[in-house]
Amino acid sequence: MSINIKNRLKKVAEFVEYRRLADIGSDHAYLPIYLAQKDQVDFAIAGEVVEGPHKVSIQNVKDNNLTNVINCIKGSGLEVFSLDDNIEVITICGMGGKLIADILESGKDKLVNVEQLILQPNVASNLVREKLEQLNYNIYAEDILEEDGHIYEIIVAKKGEMNLSEEEKIFGRYLLKQKQEIFIKKYEEEINKIDYILKQLENSTNKNLEKIKDLQNMKSMIKSILY
Repeated sequence: MSINIKNRLKKVAEFVEYRRLADIGSDHAYLPIYLAQKDQVDFAIAGEVVEGPHKVSIQNVKDNNLTNVINCIKGSGLEVFSLDDNIEVITICGMGGKLIADILESGKDKLVNVEQLILQPNVASNLVREKLEQLNYNIYAEDILEEDGHIYEIIVAKKGEMNLSEEEKIFGRYLLKQKQEIFIKKYEEEINKIDYILKQLENSTNKNLEKIKDLQNMKSMIKSILY
């Protein structure tokens, strides 16, 4: 029986182009199991840093008779695989952008053979794009979707140089071109949040003028790309 996974993970699976995978923070190994059942991978590592989810991953892989394809490894970030594993594609899904960027930075020596990165930040996607630029990965596809009340961006990159503008780092080069409905919703909500914070700051006795200016600039930038 095929495993049923969330739409945000199915969308990530659509981008997987290589057959040796490391899924970092593997969420019970759902994505590697799904990819193995669809014959999209020959070998996968499901990495988990927490004991509970790690044990669940092991059980899920056993229940789906995939122990010959998927290794469940407990460890932090990219330390769950070695260069000898010849990992070609890494997926990191459903984490904050800062954590994803930190994982890539601390494990950058492991990226030698990694051709493709598929990253799904739920906040601070700009930090992910900045890190990819620093590590010489070129973003060639992006998507955005909402599930369970959270908005997720998907950033897909391969080895290659990239130069992003400040707007492209914040909003995404391809998301800016697509301007999907959920993208517009996300940034209209962001304008509302900024307006609320500005109101609080302007009513404060100790006005933080620098923060007010930064927020006003961000609001102007969002409005310029939306309207």
